[in-house]
Amino acid sequence: MRDSASQPVSDPPAPAAPAMSNLALRAVSAMILAPIAVGAAWLGSWPFAVFWLIAALLVLWEWIHLVAGPGHKLMFSASGSALAVAALVEFRDRPIAAGLLIVLGGIAALIFAQRGRRVWIVAGIGYSGMMLLSPLLLRIDPDYGFLAIVLLFAVVWATDIVAYFVGRAIGGPLLCPSVSPKKTWSGAFGGAVGAMAAAVAIAHLFGANRQVFAVLGLLLSVVAQLGDLLESWIKRHFGAKDASHLIPGHGGVMDRLDGFWAAALVACLVGLARGGLHNAALGLLIW
Repeated sequence: MRDSASQPVSDPPAPAAPAMSNLALRAVSAMILAPIAVGAAWLGSWPFAVFWLIAALLVLWEWIHLVAGPGHKLMFSASGSALAVAALVEFRDRPIAAGLLIVLGGIAALIFAQRGRRVWIVAGIGYSGMMLLSPLLLRIDPDYGFLAIVLLFAVVWATDIVAYFVGRAIGGPLLCPSVSPKKTWSGAFGGAVGAMAAAVAIAHLFGANRQVFAVLGLLLSVVAQLGDLLESWIKRHFGAKDASHLIPGHGGVMDRLDGFWAAALVACLVGLARGGLHNAALGLLIW
């Protein structure tokens, strides 16, 4: 019998490869999704409508799962069908009818909703419905639609990126600790300044009014950050960190589009107030 000292010594286990950081995952996901989003906006027409219909359906699925739990296929089918038909109707330039279909989808979902969650379910259908219709109403303008969507992308992305890095670099007082324990006032201010700079750059690129775009950049950045806080509050209310895990590094589609949803809604409302149902992008951009 061999003495234990003569037994071969096992090699130490190789260190595990470090997992990709959350920031790296966010960057990779953004590099894949951003060109698709911009490409759909450039093409317009049905590719753009399909892109936002898919996004709205995923958001609706995440919302139902978040507030009502897994399952609920009939509820999702009823409300999701209303979103799909609304997208088709809006594509045919019938925005009022499309809005009414979203309302009908909410009513249909009430049949399957739990008594204590009915208000939340209806709110989720409105949330996903506005995420669908707002970009479509802006993009339908053949002259200014693409510019309106590009401005939204630039403002929301600049807000998100600059706020992240400024907040980490400077820190300071928290913006709303009871809702989001990591967001700071320095990050919010930096994000707004970054959004204004991005908006002015877009105006320069497209030959638009820089002063108007700077003001729009500030307004939409503030709204996007409020939309981010709103979604954080909803997730905290239901005890969730992320809406889902569909997008590596970002969580769910709701997590990625919370700021865009709010900015697109306000941009659409401003455009509708000034340009009417068929000229929302013109009303938003030309003052």
